[in-house]
Amino acid sequence: MAGNQPAIWFPAIRTGTGTDVFTERLAAALRVQGLRAEITWFPLRAEYAPWTVPVLKPPQWATVAHVNTWMHPRFVPKRLPVVATIHHSVHDPALRPYKGWLRAAYHRFWIAPNERRVLRRADRVVVVSQFVADTARKTLCDVPMEVIYNGVDTEKFKPGTRQRRPSEPFRLLFVGSWTARKGVDLLAPIMRELGDGFELRYTGGTAAGRDKQGMPPNMHDIGRLADDDAVVAAMQDADAFLFPSRSEGFGLVAAEAMACGLPVVATRGSSLLEVVKDGLTGLLCPQDDAPAFAQAIRRLAADSATRREMSSNAVARARSAFSEHRAIDAYYETYRDVIAGFGEGVEDHD
Repeated sequence: MAGNQPAIWFPAIRTGTGTDVFTERLAAALRVQGLRAEITWFPLRAEYAPWTVPVLKPPQWATVAHVNTWMHPRFVPKRLPVVATIHHSVHDPALRPYKGWLRAAYHRFWIAPNERRVLRRADRVVVVSQFVADTARKTLCDVPMEVIYNGVDTEKFKPGTRQRRPSEPFRLLFVGSWTARKGVDLLAPIMRELGDGFELRYTGGTAAGRDKQGMPPNMHDIGRLADDDAVVAAMQDADAFLFPSRSEGFGLVAAEAMACGLPVVATRGSSLLEVVKDGLTGLLCPQDDAPAFAQAIRRLAADSATRREMSSNAVARARSAFSEHRAIDAYYETYRDVIAGFGEGVEDHD
């Protein structure tokens, strides 16, 4: 290794999910700080058929490797210090009823054993929330873990200038993948309960499919949002963020909504307890309780003073607890620590 200055190599599997976004944003932010940070993308089959993908040697310039714990151990370098981040909560027992037997078996018999090997190999394990740490200790293995919340670019995600007119419906926004884990099956019951005077814009697209047949007329599909600018624009044109997700590793989109000044109405559970402060930056509701969600939304719509206070609190919390700068500083110190501590133990990883 060439000294102890962090030069970060990200071997990563292209999955088309939020973990790709995390890796791209982190690498870009590190480069802005003057560090060398490059991503090597592996095809998706590297996750489920790793033997079909060649193992790559780390770049000569790299002083540390940063991997997602879903990266198969075959691709985790042996002669570099390794930082591994756990992003998810898929092993949360509360999710089992929403997986289906095939996905549940894949997580239990393929992903979990591979993750345990990566966790034991890693020189430092980072988790994106305390909830993820607690879940991982119960379902994977008990190793030291450091919480670093995912960062939000608060210079991009910021409040807009929307002023709701009295004649307008109270506008809600849902941004997320169309899955049971995200609680999308609750959106229609919530909006049906709310009725006139409320509308929901949601990211459904083709994934929503036949679910649209049972939706009330106050739900409007805005399709997949192409990039951060589109997400920001949608958030700045809403009055509150609706997020009935059943389990979140971190809930980045909720933190982004808060940065845009939106009170968040979310499920009281998983990592959302760490992101949304009930009564201060939003309102938390019992899981699967559509009437409770509707009641919380009506409260926000009827009390503009409370809504403004929550909006201000949400922005302040996003900037203080979830800013990208804070996350970058934490990762930088982690990289320096693992590089400094790597050396005599290298042979143990062979």
